[in-house]
Amino acid sequence: MRREKILILALPGIGDALLSTPMIELLRRAKPEAEIHVFVMFAATREMFEHDPCIDRVHHFDFLNGSKSGALKFVSDLRRMRFDASINIYPQNRREYNLISFLIGAKQRIAVRYRRRDPQNLSWLNTSTVLEDDTLHCVEENVRLLSLLDIHSELGEERLTSLRFSLGEAHREFADRWCQEHLTGSESLLIGFHAGTALFKNHIRRRWAPEKFAELAKRLTDELGARVLLFGGPDDADANREILERAGECVTMVKTKSILDSVAVMQRLNLFVSNDSALMHIAGALKLPTVAIFGPTNETYVHPWKTRYTIVHTGIECRPCFIYSPKPLTCYRTDPAEHFICIRAIEVDNVIRAIRDTLAL
Repeated sequence: MRREKILILALPGIGDALLSTPMIELLRRAKPEAEIHVFVMFAATREMFEHDPCIDRVHHFDFLNGSKSGALKFVSDLRRMRFDASINIYPQNRREYNLISFLIGAKQRIAVRYRRRDPQNLSWLNTSTVLEDDTLHCVEENVRLLSLLDIHSELGEERLTSLRFSLGEAHREFADRWCQEHLTGSESLLIGFHAGTALFKNHIRRRWAPEKFAELAKRLTDELGARVLLFGGPDDADANREILERAGECVTMVKTKSILDSVAVMQRLNLFVSNDSALMHIAGALKLPTVAIFGPTNETYVHPWKTRYTIVHTGIECRPCFIYSPKPLTCYRTDPAEHFICIRAIEVDNVIRAIRDTLAL
């Protein structure tokens, strides 16, 4: 008897993909005999899903750097696999994602129907949709998609499962070696920083200033006796370099060849301080207490999931203004001197207080 075949399209970055893992776990529980495949665009997302026991197979194609002919062949190969259903995870409201889903040609194409710019993004190419709900976290939006497969679950953070990030033994061994080489073993408070965000669509404007991260590192060292570890990938190199130059011996850069190795080191932390980023969600998956620095984005959608956290924001009346859209991030304040003041006005003292509250110091 032919097994049911379901394809999860997790084409955005690793953070958004991670927010789909509770949905994928529910899907696996409801359909233990089904073949569950995942299609991703980024190597880091592929690494994450390759270790996920709920996934049978991971398909990876780099649309940003691959050729158009290569992309068409890859999608055609997926089409020949004849999937019974495909699911576009949330948020994934770009016309390219809906077009790719259509070309793969699953009998049932499941997605969110977005409240903004939905027709322009070709949502009508999907066969089954649920209407976006602005009151819900992204995890809950993803779980709602399963109702279109007649899989129903109560929503709410207390009812749904945690994010899931699976590591192999080799990654844990790497973390052991890294800690032996770079730590004394006597550190009583290890705090991780992520000063980056994605770069596309002007998302760099969601970043708290590197000089403030550097000042924060110095104060955590002086006031709390903390050891600060700095995390990030190639997109974060400039910000991390500035922090290292300003903070000096107060920070230690965690350099790895794999995001899974970095995550294994993160498991050793006592607290994580981060912009709204993929590593913030990974910290949540690891159950790390987290201080998250938010500018224009909406914490209702993307706060750290099922871990102890504190959100730091200005409370300025125009935030949050960011919505899920293909448009670049824009500040709508009329005075150019006030552009993105929602993130620029957050001071080191604000973050220090949040750290003390989160650690109950």
